[in-house]
Amino acid sequence: MKNILVIGAGGQIGTELVPHLQRLYGEDHVVAADVKPETCHSLRAMAITEQFDALDINIYAQIVKKYRIDSIFNLVALLSATGEKIPQLAWEINMGALLNSLEIAKENGCALFTPSSIGAFGHSTPHQQTPQDTVMRPGTIYGVCKVAGELLSDYYFTRFGVDTRSVRFPGIISNGALPGGGTTDYAVEIFYQAIKNKRFTCPLPADSYLDMLYMPDALNACSQLMEADPAKLIHRNSFNVTAMSFCPSDLYDDMIKRIPEFTMDYQINPVMREIAASWPDSMDDSCARNEWGWNPVWDRQMMVDDMLQAIRIKLSVK
Repeated sequence: MKNILVIGAGGQIGTELVPHLQRLYGEDHVVAADVKPETCHSLRAMAITEQFDALDINIYAQIVKKYRIDSIFNLVALLSATGEKIPQLAWEINMGALLNSLEIAKENGCALFTPSSIGAFGHSTPHQQTPQDTVMRPGTIYGVCKVAGELLSDYYFTRFGVDTRSVRFPGIISNGALPGGGTTDYAVEIFYQAIKNKRFTCPLPADSYLDMLYMPDALNACSQLMEADPAKLIHRNSFNVTAMSFCPSDLYDDMIKRIPEFTMDYQINPVMREIAASWPDSMDDSCARNEWGWNPVWDRQMMVDDMLQAIRIKLSVK
């Protein structure tokens, strides 16, 4: 039975990945960790919890030994839009947590999952059906960290035999924890504003196509890849994964079919617009499908219906 440590567990992915892993491996086999005391307090209601800074390698290593961890999910990151405000801190946190995770995984024989992102691509990348192997010259510190992280993870696999694995997540849509400063956050915020206020101001242009993934599929991508036969993995770090591609006007059309009085206007954030323009419109995820059986379940219409239902319940709105 696996013993799993999730660091950065208080974020958008972590708060749902922890219970997902508990269902698969048992509650006593998943440890949730975060740096923020208030986040750890809320996590304690669902899991064994430890508060520590992943940049402190000594405490990090002690936790791994304490719980006899054999699999680490490293979710520590400052996201794209936030990272552009404080790039040096983004590098220190994103790369520091990864390097510590790699070293600890090497010393303790742990498998390591660290998500990459469509942010690893840039303007020179083909934007339609972006290949698995292609030009990667991002224009954000977040993307630079992701490219460096993919290369570093591959290095630790080939040089030291560390079982590193990763997916390039597109925008992730969830009705759980709110996202924390990503360029695709509008695709979550729109649902809350539609239900609460019947209107939304979008920070991206109407025709900004971006790949997206609904959270249940994102969670399955994490666990399925970590369970995959290593002999079949050619692209460990990192696999393209996606389920749908749409732009804000597409989502608006979906919303008015369900909430006719809903309105949306635009107040373009120039930083987010530039970031979105550098990312793929759609990705080719055939390598993930061929190498470990990736097969998303949720399409856009299913996602919209489920998001509206879940958020109405969450907000106690009929």
